[in-house]
Amino acid sequence: MTPRAAGSVPIGRRRLVRTGLAGAAAVAAGAVSGPAAPSLTTGAAGAGARRPDSPQSALRALGAGNARWRTYHESHPDRTRTVRRTLVSGQHPFAVVLGCVDSRVPPELVFDQGLGDLLTVRSAGSVLDEAILASITFGVLELAIPLVVVLGHQSCGAVNAAVHSAQAGERLPGHMQYLADQIRPAIDRTLSGAARVDAAVTANVRLVRDRLAAEPDLAPRIAAGTLDVVAARYELTDQRVRRIL
Repeated sequence: MTPRAAGSVPIGRRRLVRTGLAGAAAVAAGAVSGPAAPSLTTGAAGAGARRPDSPQSALRALGAGNARWRTYHESHPDRTRTVRRTLVSGQHPFAVVLGCVDSRVPPELVFDQGLGDLLTVRSAGSVLDEAILASITFGVLELAIPLVVVLGHQSCGAVNAAVHSAQAGERLPGHMQYLADQIRPAIDRTLSGAARVDAAVTANVRLVRDRLAAEPDLAPRIAAGTLDVVAARYELTDQRVRRIL
């Protein structure tokens, strides 16, 4: 048995969490990067391939899936009758994807993955709150997921609203102001117009990644090499996911 990492949930409490949440682990809610931003590493994902069990292999699997998606060669994996029956007894997703609620960027599609492959958590602008943090932590601690991807995207409406709210000095309606407050630190006021919005998309995913990487429950696993937290953004124009360093 792997020793419990510093800051992780005690075994007894983990069993209670696993019992209560195993059936509801996935949480859902509804210009181009600079030339220095590399694509996610791609690799072959043949039938019967070993399930990714390290940060590197998980990243390769996502990169390969995105390559299939953007070239219209999707394999639509893990949707068969056998897979559905197998998943009744448990799940073993290999990556957590924190994405935006935008209807144009569903992680299972842009990474060409299927049932049981991804633990997807979505909020407008990929903004963090306690529920999002708890959901990601659940995936890492309870399901031993080795990779967390913070996925922003081109033309993000939440980022655009936050930028224009800050620029006009006006508050957004109701709870939407919370999103603006969280995204505000990513705004570069030396830029203007579309360039300011686009740069804020990239800066926002970096900030969210850095915040996650510093979480006490995740940092020891990152230091040990059993977990990686990466930032990335999806381009609507070419459907490519690029890693943000």
